[in-house]
Order: sequence, then C-alpha cells, then structure tokens
Amino acid sequence: MDWDAQQVTCPRGRVSRRWSTPPSLAPYVNAEFSPDDCRECPVKSACTRTDARKVSFLPRELYDIQSESRTEQQTQEWLSRYSLRAAIESTISEFVNGHGMRQCRYRSEEKAHIQHVFTAIAVNLERIGVHLPPAPARQSRNPTALQGFLDWQRIPRPRSWRVATHPAG
Repeated sequence: MDWDAQQVTCPRGRVSRRWSTPPSLAPYVNAEFSPDDCRECPVKSACTRTDARKVSFLPRELYDIQSESRTEQQTQEWLSRYSLRAAIESTISEFVNGHGMRQCRYRSEEKAHIQHVFTAIAVNLERIGVHLPPAPARQSRNPTALQGFLDWQRIPRPRSWRVATHPAG
C-alpha cells in the first residue's frame, strides 16, 4: 500500500485505479482495481471471484495499530499471557453453551446466584471426574430363585420382563 499516492499494488504488479473513503460509522478505505487488469490475470481465482478486485482496509493510523498488534501476537510473551484469557473464555463458553447459563431459570437475584453456584459445582465435579481412575467393572449378581429355576428348565431369560409376551399370545 502506498498511503501517500493512495494506491494499492496487487501481487502481479497492477495498481488500483480508485481509492475512496465512504462515509460510515466505521472508518475504512476502499481500493478498486480495473476489470481489464483482473480479467486476464492468471492468479485471479486466488484474488477475487468478481470481475475486478476490491480491497477494504482501515485508515492508516488504525492500520498501523492493527499491524503492530498482529506482530506482537506472534511473541511468546503475548501467547503466554493470552493462554490465561483463553482458559477463561473456554470456561465461559462451557457455561453458556453446555449448561444454559445465558438465561436464569429464576427471577430473584438470590435464586439466580444459587443457580450459578450449583452450576459451577457441577462443572467442577465433571472436571474432577475426568481425572479419576475408571470405575471397576460391576460384578454380576447371584441369580434369584426364579432365574435359577428358569435356567434349570432351560427356559431362556428375557432381557426385561416388561417386554416379555405371554406364550399364548
């Protein structure tokens, strides 16, 4: 970008034909290239899907601040500071999306507080459960007298007596 000449140069060396700052609440700059330049370009599919490329970006002061911030985000110091924020954002997202905390079930402030505390306790218990060793396999119970009789008569056991049907019908 050439801020003084108000021109943008594309990767193939073409220069934008128009530079404008439309009136809006959010400040930004538009740069447009000629359709003749883009139509015959061999890398057009990587640049744009329209006839001519249009680029929007922030004004110079804000663009410089954004560039500095993006450069800073690549440092190890920034990444270590951000990891704490990422953990907090993850917890908030878990509460909102996983436990319905965007809206309270109750109307009073005291009851809403109790809901938040109980939900936090439940989330902590879930997190503790991940670190616990797996539960031992359940031991099968000794058969009842009826089950022993059915086995002795070689009558198959249904999985559930509720779904078993009478032989007559």
